[in-house]
Amino acid sequence: MRLFKITLASVLLLLSMASYGDEGLLVIQHEWAEINYSDLEGDDKVNALLVLEDKAESLVKLTPEGAEGYIWLGIVQSTTAGAKGGLGALKYAKAAKKSFEKALRLDETALQGSAMTSLGVLYHKVPGWPIGFGSDKKAEMLLTKALSLNSDGIDPNFFYAEYLFDEREYDKAMKYLAKAQAAAPRPDRPLADKGRQKEVELLKQKVLAKMN
Repeated sequence: MRLFKITLASVLLLLSMASYGDEGLLVIQHEWAEINYSDLEGDDKVNALLVLEDKAESLVKLTPEGAEGYIWLGIVQSTTAGAKGGLGALKYAKAAKKSFEKALRLDETALQGSAMTSLGVLYHKVPGWPIGFGSDKKAEMLLTKALSLNSDGIDPNFFYAEYLFDEREYDKAMKYLAKAQAAAPRPDRPLADKGRQKEVELLKQKVLAKMN
C-alpha cells in the first residue's frame, strides 16, 4: 500500500505560483507563504490554513468566473492536506482536486498553468485506489503539460524534478532542478521564492546522494 506522501514542504500543496493583480488574491498569496514557511506545526498550522481557506472561499464567491481564485483555494486546501497528514488529509486533498479542476475548466492557462502543476502534484502525492485518487500517469501528463506553458518557472521545474526523483530518474531530475535554480525571481514573492529555493537545494542533495 502506498503511503500518503503529501508533506507541507512539497505541497501541494504548498505551491507558490505567479502573482495575480487582484488585491485579495495577493493577500492570500502572501499569507500562504508566511504560513507555509513559518515555524508553525501540527494543529496550529492546520488552524491557520483553515482560516486562510475561508478567505480564499470568500474570494471565489466574489469572482466565481476567475480561475485564479480557484487555483489559490486549491493550493490552500492541498497545503492543509500536507499539514494534516495521514488519511485525515484525504478530504482536503479531494477538495483541492475539485478546486483545481474547476480552475482548469475556466482557464487552464491561468497563472501560467498553475492548476495543472498543482493537480499534477496531487495525483503524484495522494495514494491510489482503493484509498485515494492518486495516479502517476496522470501526474506526469499534467506536470509536463504545465512545463509546456511555463518552461522556465521555478515551481513546475521543481515539482517535475520531485516526480522524477521518486521515479528514480536522477539524471533527468537534475536537469529540471538546474532550471528551477536558474528561474528568475518574482519581485512580489520574495518569501515564496526563498522557501522554494531551499526545497530545490534539499532535493538536489538527495538526488546527488542517489547518484553517488
